[in-house]
Amino acid sequence: RQHEGPRRVKRAWVIPPISVSENHKRIPHLLVQIKSDKQQPGGVIYSIKGPGVDEEPLGIFSIDKFTGKVFLNAMLDREENDRFRLKAFALDLGGVTLEDPTDLEIIVVDQNDNRPLFRQDVFTGRVVEGAETGTCVMTADATDADDPDTDNAALRYSILEQGTAGMFSINATTGEICTARPGLDRETVGVYNLTVQAADMSGDGLTTTATAVIYLEDINDNPPEFTKEEFSMEVEEQAAGVDVGKVFVHDKDLAGSPNWLAKFTILEGDPEGAFAIRTDPYTNDGVLSVAKPLDHEVRDRFELTVSVQNEQPLEPAAPASPRALATVRVRVRDVNEAPVFRENPRRISVLEGVPPGTPVTTYTASDPDTRQLQTLTYALLYDPADWLQLDPHAGTVRTKRELLHPSAFLQGGWYIALVLAHDDAEPPLSATGTLSIEILEVNDHAPLLQPPAGVVCGRPGRGGSLLLGATDDDRPPHGAPFHFQLSPQHPQLTRNWSITRFNGEGRLERGVLHGGAGGAPLTPWPSPSAVTHAVLAVLAELPEGPYSLPLLLRDSGTPPQERQQLLNLSVCHCGRDGTCEDAAPPTSRTSSTRWGRGPGRPLQPAPPNPSRADGTPLSPQGLEAADSDPSVPPYDTALIYDYEGSGSVASPLSSIVSSLTDEDQDYDYLSEWGPRFRRLADLYG
Repeated sequence: RQHEGPRRVKRAWVIPPISVSENHKRIPHLLVQIKSDKQQPGGVIYSIKGPGVDEEPLGIFSIDKFTGKVFLNAMLDREENDRFRLKAFALDLGGVTLEDPTDLEIIVVDQNDNRPLFRQDVFTGRVVEGAETGTCVMTADATDADDPDTDNAALRYSILEQGTAGMFSINATTGEICTARPGLDRETVGVYNLTVQAADMSGDGLTTTATAVIYLEDINDNPPEFTKEEFSMEVEEQAAGVDVGKVFVHDKDLAGSPNWLAKFTILEGDPEGAFAIRTDPYTNDGVLSVAKPLDHEVRDRFELTVSVQNEQPLEPAAPASPRALATVRVRVRDVNEAPVFRENPRRISVLEGVPPGTPVTTYTASDPDTRQLQTLTYALLYDPADWLQLDPHAGTVRTKRELLHPSAFLQGGWYIALVLAHDDAEPPLSATGTLSIEILEVNDHAPLLQPPAGVVCGRPGRGGSLLLGATDDDRPPHGAPFHFQLSPQHPQLTRNWSITRFNGEGRLERGVLHGGAGGAPLTPWPSPSAVTHAVLAVLAELPEGPYSLPLLLRDSGTPPQERQQLLNLSVCHCGRDGTCEDAAPPTSRTSSTRWGRGPGRPLQPAPPNPSRADGTPLSPQGLEAADSDPSVPPYDTALIYDYEGSGSVASPLSSIVSSLTDEDQDYDYLSEWGPRFRRLADLYG
């Protein structure tokens, strides 16, 4: 309470609290007079100390040292100092303390000199659209620097402006803002700007304002809708992966949110899955594309039923859309298409050796453009062996020459050719077909004895055996295994000779067969699965001389081919070790020829080999004379070792003997063997 005049304290050196209003403008202002009764007036010196006097803030209070009057010298601000506690002193003129120091408390009385202040200028809050009444959004609160125990700081809140009236309310005491009524719709009003006020003195004093911004959060209360019921598009046939067109939609919900993002589905009209539809993430429209190539000749138009919905489920209370379905009509434009070989590659089989001009196959393509009048023509694009010829209009493939094994152009028995088909459109289109021709093996070759000659010792069990081999130009299964036998036309051969299978049953052991001239042991071979060799053995001791043994060779083809062939043998005199005496030095796997008389004839002694004592070479004239003289055995001629003949590689021959006569046999071919066999040709020619 503010006092209008000083209050005099008598006798008691006790000073009650003094109240003074802040903002007092009459300066200096007498607050109180203190007085000590321990001395006559004029005999006491008064003083005060403390904040506002000799402590910060300085100079606010002062005292008349003779009268004891305390003065206010400056305006007070309660918000800075709401009270001052001073000490008062009384001394005599000699400086002796008359009274104990006493407390002097000055209370600053508050005035409503401060407006309320909101904690921030703009308050921001969020609430979902469609929120129920009473849903609180935020609190817009303020402070007041005045004395909180007085009405000067008693605040009251109100909404001055909010655009759409009545949607929000504010608690007058707390400043909490809540929804006041239903019907918040983000699509109608997405943001509310409220002007809120705070007033002290319980609403009748000083005021201040702030802004409250309330954002409505979106919910999926609006389904997407097509902008129209029908859409028309067109696309070229055979175009896959291209976009056909767009179907347009709009959605009132927040753009870019799952409540807005559309999802499209093709419900009807596309059982083959020829189309696909996706969402453009920027425009939210549907993009129709071709998933599989379209064929105008098969189907030239489509009528699709497309639906649209959101990625986020629609709110149960949201209304259904009348435009959730749309019809999309797609027309397929016709374009020129390349011919097509329906069978690619075409695989056929042809017997080898068929004559030129033989039809192989008719390899044609089809034109998908059935509604366009086009003509297809054909040509050979790749025919490396130049074996084929092609009818350019009918597509008939014929042989140009014989197709035979073996050939460098065959791969595993297959011949590959490429056929080109092109139409007459503008521009023309073409297709390539692969023609794979299997050249079937025909059993058109009989086995051939290789080699056709050999040397054997004339004693059974002592080098009297020979390994027979054969070759066949046919490929499996028309070749081995081979069948070897003595000619059935000469049953008497079985008295002196026998033929047994060699490979296919076991191994040829070392030492069983010997070279006729040297007796060198033969290296054993592993037995192959098919018989390609046989062993000719001597059963009775035979005289020396040349022999021709007729054999029958048969292959395993269908039908089998067989050949009668002479085996020319030279039977030599055997030593105890089973080798031919007076023969060439032993050589591994050696075949040699020894000359003598035919069967039943006395053996002619062989003259000594002509030679020169001085070691000089024989003259060419002497060699020619010796070769031309039928009475001179060809000891001065070169001998043939390891002759394996033409065709497939055959194993070596070892010697065995035969006692077959040469009656009714044709030996004219011996004259073709050259000078080395001229003596033999003369004996049997």
